[in-house]
Amino acid sequence: MQELVGRLTALDPEARESLKVVTYFDTLVTAGAGLDGMLRGAAALSGVVAGAERRGRVSRHGPDGARHPETADCPRSPHRECSVGSVWLERVGEQHANDEMIVERLALALDLVEARYDPVGVLEAAIDPTRPIEERKTALARLRIDPGSHIRIIATGPDGRPGTAPSTAVPTRHGMLRATLGRAATEPPSTPAGLGTWVRADHAPESWDAAMIALELAEPTRPVVDASDLGTLLMLAQAHDPQAPHEDIRGLMRLDTRSAQVLRALVETDSIRSAAAELGMHHSTLQARHEALTRDLGYDPRTTTGRIRYGAAEFLRRLTDERVVADESGHPGDGQG
Repeated sequence: MQELVGRLTALDPEARESLKVVTYFDTLVTAGAGLDGMLRGAAALSGVVAGAERRGRVSRHGPDGARHPETADCPRSPHRECSVGSVWLERVGEQHANDEMIVERLALALDLVEARYDPVGVLEAAIDPTRPIEERKTALARLRIDPGSHIRIIATGPDGRPGTAPSTAVPTRHGMLRATLGRAATEPPSTPAGLGTWVRADHAPESWDAAMIALELAEPTRPVVDASDLGTLLMLAQAHDPQAPHEDIRGLMRLDTRSAQVLRALVETDSIRSAAAELGMHHSTLQARHEALTRDLGYDPRTTTGRIRYGAAEFLRRLTDERVVADESGHPGDGQG
């Protein structure tokens, strides 16, 4: 398929976007995504709400992945019939170039799901916080899991290898991820992964949320992060909006690499003289940088409160979309590593 994309792009540049739609839905089907996952994917591709009516029940999801309530007056354009009933996008005004392609592939993908996989997407239903508790319990029953038993959800990239445990691909605000059911005997993956907190099975959405946060914190030196190890930092991360970060976080994201190194040394060393030695700077030069950083950040990073503010902001910076600051300044913040 990738070779075909390359060849057709050389002949017709517009064909590339259509093929992206095809390969996107092929990936969802291969990964075992359910109805809700397909709708989230269609909404993400089109930028508008995507819906389906399956045996009289309407499901709708927005581009942010959120479930929308059923409504009778939503536009259904473009619209296509399929084996599950019908699917559509809710485009107001003129259709975009790939709208018909998205709806066509969505319909075909749902036909394949209906024929080859569980059409409801059992694990996806169990971890979906927008579903009523009774629906989640029904999904757990189909997985043969007691709602009172303890499980955890593991988050990996879409190509993560879950072994034999139940697993599904889920479109999220972090991109396409794979959710895998973890039990006491489940071996943690060796690829970058976030391990959710241990919860009662009927609280699986809480573990999935924690797993996604943990995955965001994974790095080459620490590819597997356990959300249980985050303690109260997990609560801080859950309260954080990556699209509307606090000014403390924005301040760190605007720093260039050298300023970030200076700030870290000021926070982590015992004195300015020690920080200067570590950085290879003259004491008076670092003192001036310290004063400038204090003005720019709005707090002194060497005080007890300042160190706490820096630590919290630096932790949340890793969970923040750098495009937020890039959109404001015209250029992304220089990464701090």
